[in-house]
Amino acid sequence: MEYAASRMLLRYAARTVVHGGASSSELGYGPTGRPYLRGCDKVDISLSHADGVMVVGLTTRGLIGVDVERTDRQAYGKGFGRHICTPYELVSLANLPEYERNSSLIRLWTLKEAYSKAMGQAMKFRFTEVGFAPDGGPVRVRRPDGSLGGNHECAFSSVVLDSGHRVSAAVFDAAAAKEPNRAESGTPRSTADGDCFA
Repeated sequence: MEYAASRMLLRYAARTVVHGGASSSELGYGPTGRPYLRGCDKVDISLSHADGVMVVGLTTRGLIGVDVERTDRQAYGKGFGRHICTPYELVSLANLPEYERNSSLIRLWTLKEAYSKAMGQAMKFRFTEVGFAPDGGPVRVRRPDGSLGGNHECAFSSVVLDSGHRVSAAVFDAAAAKEPNRAESGTPRSTADGDCFA
């Protein structure tokens, strides 16, 4: 059921983005398992679903990755953090009030999943090598020690839905480095700009 529903959602979203093009919206998969729309190379897509919520990310600007997860999924305190967090993130999470730790870990997890998809790394991506600040400030790539990383071609967004799901998106755009303040904004371009749909 989710497979069919995700394809229907993708078809609707693709038609919106390409204004009637890609009428069949057939999915193909690249060598790393990354999905793409056949016959529509100007649109990049990403799919994610969790607990009845589906997210489709589309962009006409670079590559996109999206991820969704419930904020109340118990991840902190079960050793999960050691597998996805950098040393800086582990210390930062431990310094948060206890009631904030789990939701902050879910935020980090969805950001890393989205980033790995946008970078086309998928299963090869080492979550413990790339970090973010768990405090909810502007989303910037950080090294394992917490210092700012060098990837300024990625813009990020992370929000909590009314349903209690965290949705994160990453858009990798090599042209972003040439645009002033684009890399610093921390948010992909809005749907009004016609560049990023998530």
